Amino acid sequence: MIPLRDAIRSKTFPIVNTLIILLNVVVFFWQLTLGPRLNEILFLYGIVPLRYSDPQVALQFTRFEQLFPFITSMFLHGGLFHILGNMWFLYIFGDNIEERLGHLRYLFFYLLCGVAAGLVHLLTNWGSKIPTIGASGAISGVMGAYLLLYPHSRILTLLPIFFFIQFVEIPAFVFLGYWFLIQLFSASLTPKNVGGIAFWAHVGGFVAGFIFVKLFDWAPRIGLDDGLRQYTERKRSPRLQPIYPQILEEDLDVYGTLWLTPAEAIRGTRKLISIPQGLRKKNIIVTVPPGVEEGTRLRLKGLGKIDEEGNRGNLFLEVRILD
Repeated sequence: MIPLRDAIRSKTFPIVNTLIILLNVVVFFWQLTLGPRLNEILFLYGIVPLRYSDPQVALQFTRFEQLFPFITSMFLHGGLFHILGNMWFLYIFGDNIEERLGHLRYLFFYLLCGVAAGLVHLLTNWGSKIPTIGASGAISGVMGAYLLLYPHSRILTLLPIFFFIQFVEIPAFVFLGYWFLIQLFSASLTPKNVGGIAFWAHVGGFVAGFIFVKLFDWAPRIGLDDGLRQYTERKRSPRLQPIYPQILEEDLDVYGTLWLTPAEAIRGTRKLISIPQGLRKKNIIVTVPPGVEEGTRLRLKGLGKIDEEGNRGNLFLEVRILD
């Protein structure tokens, strides 16, 4: 399952989440320039359990050099698909957690989840010589927080079924719950001290995020956070808008509401809407022309009711502009 977007659109620009993504990308390009030195860098800045479990190896590093990899490891990646997958999940789920916690608290929360994931990996792979790198532990914490805070959010998901591709809306608690069970099941079956995906780090990060997010949510906001918020706050209409059509008994046409921001109404935009059709929902991209006003009706041909003779009505979306 590949998440494409969630239904909750943040009201503030996720400046920290964006900077984290950019920093990961910059570090990845730096890795590509290292050539033969890459393995040395991964051993120095990745989490290598042997450095902590073997006293003779541990003596070769200072205390700072032993602590630093719990931060640096979460900005290193093992390949293009590794970083693309991690950054995409962070982009999907991170903005809402940043909005809820505030920019600076989100930064501390993200790093703390990454450290917790690294510690879990260290304890479950004690003695391994293989460096562990990647942001997935910290991102798992973000996903755990999302599950707790927004369990009923809808996740638009690409679902390959054999040779067919389906786009379906899945409740967050189903998508993230399934993802967590897969990580837990895979971790229990994966032998210790072997390379590959650090499933226990995913599990540890997810649980840490699930627990820590409430502690951070209860903590008072930092004054600097409120100052940043006034520059990052933005008006945005919902990313995925469910339409619940109003049906008149003697009319084949049906009617719904489409929400836009003033900027979207002026410039024009494209919106993804979800329309119930029996037990399923149909997702449609609506093109909104520039210059629409409050009360403008957009016609979607052929999406209304069907009579006994096969005549089909239309769906009319009335534009509402957010204050």
